[in-house]
Amino acid sequence: SMTTDSGDAPIASNGQKFPWNKMRLPNRIIPLHYDLLIHPNLTTLSFTGVAKIEVSVKQDTNSIVLHSKYLEITSATIALTQDGIAQHEKAMNVLEFPPYEQIALQSIEPLGAGEKYIININYAANLSDGFYGFYKSSYKTQDGKTRLLASTDFEPTSARMAFPCFDEPSFKANFSVKIRRGSQYIALSNMPMVKSLPIGEGLFEDHFAVSVRMSTYLVAFIVCDFKSVSAITSTGIKVSIYAVPDKWSQTHYALEAAVKLLEFYEHYFNIYFPLPKQDLVAIPDFQSGAMENWGLITYRETALLYDSVTSSASDKLRITMVIGHELAHQWFGNLVTMEWWNDIWLNEGFARYMEFVSVGATYPELQVDDFFLNKCFGAMGSDSMNSSRAISTAAESPTQIQEMFDSMSYEKGACILHMLRNFLTEEVFQSGLVSYLRKYSYGNAKNEDLWNSMANVRLYLSVTKMIFYLWHIPLTYITSSSDRIGRYLLKTKSDTIKLDKEADWVKFNVDMNGYYIVHYEHSGWDALVNLLDQDHTLLSMKDRTHLIHNAFQLVSAGKLSLDRALDLTRYLRHENKTVPVLQGLAYLEVFYKLVEKRSIPDVATNLKRYILEFFKHLIDKQSWSDDGSLSERLLRTNLLEMACDLQYPPCLQKALDLFNKWKNSNGTISLPTDVLEIVYSVGAQRADGWEYLLKKYIQSMSGAEKIKIVNALAATRDPEKLSGLLEIGMEGNVIKLQDLAHVVAAVSRNPVGHLLAWNFVKKNWNKLIEKSVPF
Repeated sequence: SMTTDSGDAPIASNGQKFPWNKMRLPNRIIPLHYDLLIHPNLTTLSFTGVAKIEVSVKQDTNSIVLHSKYLEITSATIALTQDGIAQHEKAMNVLEFPPYEQIALQSIEPLGAGEKYIININYAANLSDGFYGFYKSSYKTQDGKTRLLASTDFEPTSARMAFPCFDEPSFKANFSVKIRRGSQYIALSNMPMVKSLPIGEGLFEDHFAVSVRMSTYLVAFIVCDFKSVSAITSTGIKVSIYAVPDKWSQTHYALEAAVKLLEFYEHYFNIYFPLPKQDLVAIPDFQSGAMENWGLITYRETALLYDSVTSSASDKLRITMVIGHELAHQWFGNLVTMEWWNDIWLNEGFARYMEFVSVGATYPELQVDDFFLNKCFGAMGSDSMNSSRAISTAAESPTQIQEMFDSMSYEKGACILHMLRNFLTEEVFQSGLVSYLRKYSYGNAKNEDLWNSMANVRLYLSVTKMIFYLWHIPLTYITSSSDRIGRYLLKTKSDTIKLDKEADWVKFNVDMNGYYIVHYEHSGWDALVNLLDQDHTLLSMKDRTHLIHNAFQLVSAGKLSLDRALDLTRYLRHENKTVPVLQGLAYLEVFYKLVEKRSIPDVATNLKRYILEFFKHLIDKQSWSDDGSLSERLLRTNLLEMACDLQYPPCLQKALDLFNKWKNSNGTISLPTDVLEIVYSVGAQRADGWEYLLKKYIQSMSGAEKIKIVNALAATRDPEKLSGLLEIGMEGNVIKLQDLAHVVAAVSRNPVGHLLAWNFVKKNWNKLIEKSVPF
């Protein structure tokens, strides 16, 4: 054990003193270039590696401290280089300090400041069992055979599980990767392959072009037997989508979207994409949604593959958004990287925000801007909890760093950037971004650097700084007597705004462009409730949606009665826009689920009747089809799902008819994708339907369909079947471990299942940790 405070030296695993006592690496040695040779064996599930790292010494030292985790180092040597040519190699002593995932290479002679050396490390390791580092993945073919592959996922601190490295984002270097593989496989890495040499025994060594200067967490390599589809962008970049051979037909939509979005970003950032190719790969076992490795973006299958028979409108939207998110990172994150993980919110918040900007520009018919408010609503929900944290927080250990990747970083970051863009105007925001990306290309930056770039465009520094450091709030408002937006920068805890003329009502936070919640005194809410009742079109759709959200947030905070919030939603009977209806629907459902879970039957029955009467005119208008615009299709799915959930007889009957037709055709007829999950869920209520769906799950080659089937299986009111489903998830064979969290969440949403799910997680907690199940 060790204590850093008293300056005691930590003890290495062999009992000798370890020459460094901090979690962050010293900066006296800087890596310049990594030459990696990686040889995975998919039979023994292990790999060997050689890492040759060229380093530059900034101050005299006897040791080189870098990261290594679960790697068995077999030998290490060092050689002084002159003009890039290594001189005499000398052996180095290797010390390990596992608590900090560090190793120290000790040299007998001191390493001189200003010199360059090449360190040569030979090592071996097992392919990782979980979803991090260089890990093994598998999939089943259409005819039930199991195939293996090996892939990487490094962010934030797992590159050190694949090769010894200076695993911090500011140690950028160039990487030359070579991979050995059998003839039945292909190898992929960040850069295109430049040559492939047969080396005997059916093995090939693939050499990839040297990379641009980049952080270790963005390095990636894959050995697999996938098939691909490719296209060339207008600026000559080769874009390819890779998937398991049986799912090749599901790659085409992603290719179209990736080409459009990549072209959009080159134009928007006014900086060419610096690599000759960009691959997007669907990995069968994947921890998160996707990972933005430079030139080799990896995805969960459901975030990349589109199956026209089973993917719904919302599935297609998600794929488009995730591609937009990861491609934004190629500039913001990869070209310019945060100096340290405490600023990850900028990286993720920005990519989340750019999803809306990029998809809004390339697919205007989707009108994604309408859904942006929801992101801010989500962030505010978690931000108002006691567990909330500041957006930029200190993070030192790998676990603390991992915890930074939460909805706070993504959603709140995005909403704050939206507020800033609204405040500065689009052109100032965009030119500030471009100057930031140009200034820090291939380097690292802190969040102040972005504010300063924005501020330099026009003299906005003081205002930007005030908003971000002092939380001065840029208020906006409209009134009944004015047709322009009032603006006011609130700098003190309380203040009074004088209106030009008398007004019947005032609405603050126009279109919710600001990140704050507004409470109106009694008469203020009365006026807004009346306004919505009399003519809701006097407020914009976003303002109407925002008022509903705002009111229910205040109910949660105990500042407004539930009655008042429900009064506000009364007007929804006349609402014909999807977004406010979905917002009101969501809150009414939350309350219904609450009373249903608490088993307060009479209240539940009354609330159910109220909701169904309330939305009956809309429910009865819905067709069981895939017709209409994106927002009409999302409305259909949500309304019908709720109607069947609330046991509305016409809905149940229609769903059951469709299910029986589908089952009797042995799954050969195709159902409308927007109602697929509803049909499955109603069918799963009967024992034979449930068993049939489980069989279909095993056979299905569509990730989109599998999610819908799991949600349906989790909707049964039979507790034994729910327990069985959780066990199947834990086994990790029929349902992959990557989907276990989804299964648990789906079961816990079921009033019969929420305690089952909770007890299951408690009982299996240690196993879940040990299997590193992504939760």
